[in-house]
Amino acid sequence: MQKTLYLFANGRLYRKDNTICVEGEKERKYFPVESIRDIYVFGEVDLNKKFIEFAEDKEIILHFFGYYGNYVGTFYPREHYNSGYIILRQAEHYLDSTKRLDLAKRFVQGAVANIVQVLKYYQNRGKDLESYLYAISLLEESVSSVSSVEELMALEGNIRRYYYESFNTILDDTPFILKNRSKRPPTDPLNALISFGNSLVYTKILTEIYKTHLDPRIGYFHTTNFRRFTLNLDVAEIFKPIYADRVLFTLLNKNVIKEDDFENQGGVFLLKERGRRLYVQEFEDKLRTTFYHRRLKRNVSYQTLIRLELYKIEKHLIGEELYEPFVSRW
Repeated sequence: MQKTLYLFANGRLYRKDNTICVEGEKERKYFPVESIRDIYVFGEVDLNKKFIEFAEDKEIILHFFGYYGNYVGTFYPREHYNSGYIILRQAEHYLDSTKRLDLAKRFVQGAVANIVQVLKYYQNRGKDLESYLYAISLLEESVSSVSSVEELMALEGNIRRYYYESFNTILDDTPFILKNRSKRPPTDPLNALISFGNSLVYTKILTEIYKTHLDPRIGYFHTTNFRRFTLNLDVAEIFKPIYADRVLFTLLNKNVIKEDDFENQGGVFLLKERGRRLYVQEFEDKLRTTFYHRRLKRNVSYQTLIRLELYKIEKHLIGEELYEPFVSRW
């Protein structure tokens, strides 16, 4: 099974024969290229054109993050699985407002269903979340009746607002408080952690899109414009609650990540390297976890689940099967 290579320390990344070599101040490590799915670069890492060509040839995506874990960008190799037929179907579903809205609603309905599952999980563990579940359920009923993507985005924003307010109840045994959602810049530790987790989900899905016929530049809930990628943002709506948010709740409720894992720079809160390492470890453990998939009647990992979701979208686009988003059952 291929894995993700995370580079937190400063050093050099280069090709050595048919392996990936990571050279730091104290040690040098080699990784068989076939074992690497993608590389997350957090440290100050030097690499050259020869390595970029190697990564392109071996279909390895590189995701770059800033010093404090903010997402910078992605090296997306030349596509090996692109399909003119699928691109045309993607464009057709975007340009047809009815088809676009239908797909956008499906992404939001999947996201809300998984939000509800997360809230019910913690309600069953003694957290008083009934008022949030009620408010979200009222808004959820309106998703099917909106008449435009803009209206849908506003509705989804209101659902997210209730959801983020519920974080203070779920985390009431911790020192962390979320006053409101602030992304750029994060104005408290919880916002910094939410943004970091969401960035990992966005890039994980982007890596998996690369392994399919889908074009990441054409999304439906998020407007396709001059932005590089949007489809991964759509699919991430479904997975953020059950991947990023569950990891966040686990780490904070178990006091694994603490207040001193964050740094305040003039009112901007940033996650330090120790916190990023702890988060990534829990996140990868989550992706490796397997569960019984009722439809496939076999165990699959959460990593594999992302790819399966993308295949379902492909089937929807070519008219083979209507897309039904994954909804967690726990």
